[in-house]
Amino acid sequence: MQTLWEDLQRDEGDPVLSLSIIRTRSSSRSSRCSPMAVRCRRSSPPSGRQCERVHAHIVQVGAVTLGQVQADELRVRIMGGGVWLATAISVASRLWLGGEVRVHRDRGLIRAMLTRVAACGPIAAVLLCTDGLMSYPRQAVRAFRQAVPTGRRGRPPLVLPRGVLIAQAIKQYAKRRVRAVERRIVRGSAAAVAAMLTTTQGSMTAVVNTAYIERLNATFRARLAPLVRRSRATVRRVATLEAGMWLVGTLYNFVTPHRSLDGRTPAQAAGLTDHRWTMHALLTFPVPLPPVKRRGRPPNWLREVPRAA
Repeated sequence: MQTLWEDLQRDEGDPVLSLSIIRTRSSSRSSRCSPMAVRCRRSSPPSGRQCERVHAHIVQVGAVTLGQVQADELRVRIMGGGVWLATAISVASRLWLGGEVRVHRDRGLIRAMLTRVAACGPIAAVLLCTDGLMSYPRQAVRAFRQAVPTGRRGRPPLVLPRGVLIAQAIKQYAKRRVRAVERRIVRGSAAAVAAMLTTTQGSMTAVVNTAYIERLNATFRARLAPLVRRSRATVRRVATLEAGMWLVGTLYNFVTPHRSLDGRTPAQAAGLTDHRWTMHALLTFPVPLPPVKRRGRPPNWLREVPRAA
């Protein structure tokens, strides 16, 4: 069975070129595309699916200490319209927690993205910092609820943990420039929010902001051509954009070192791995298949197998 890495080596000779082509085409003034770039673009969806499986297998298993989480959205132009890309980051480890792509910037987009955040780690003590979009506080209350067993029959009630804190940094613009920032605490006390900010940002003067997720958005724009505000490399399908998002985000987590983390990757800072990955290791990582879920009572022949053994 041939792996994705071997297929990329057969086509290009250097698999790292599949990511460099995505970067260089954003600044190219020519509308013509070389055959090598076309083949690299064709290899993006398989690599994106591989990176999505790696992210679901390692990051979204509830082992990340979230602390402070910042979330934001990007408007992306595609052929015939535009879509919204929502992402989130854990401030302490700089770990990208995942993203969602939807046509509309509504509660469905925010709910799906916050559901991914809740799957990454325990939310008993988490601070969510966002912009002034009102969908965040409402959907966070629903996405972060946990089932509390009561010992009775039926569905257990969903209760929001007391340690969930929500804050917003609302920017006020004048002539396309930020003139003031209003910091609002939606849920929790000011002392609890200040303590979480000091712990996650490592500064006594830390305030509610979205600087970390905005810096991550700049990284995505620099590495993914369709996210550039003015580009001739717009995507035609949403699936292509999603594949590029998972490719760039997973490389950011496992392969790219950070100076703010003393040369470590976000996955190392979060305790998900003990070494820096290479692109070869990422594209050839054997992700196990998810278990098959069976509904109802198993058949008689399947229940008799352990007895016969």
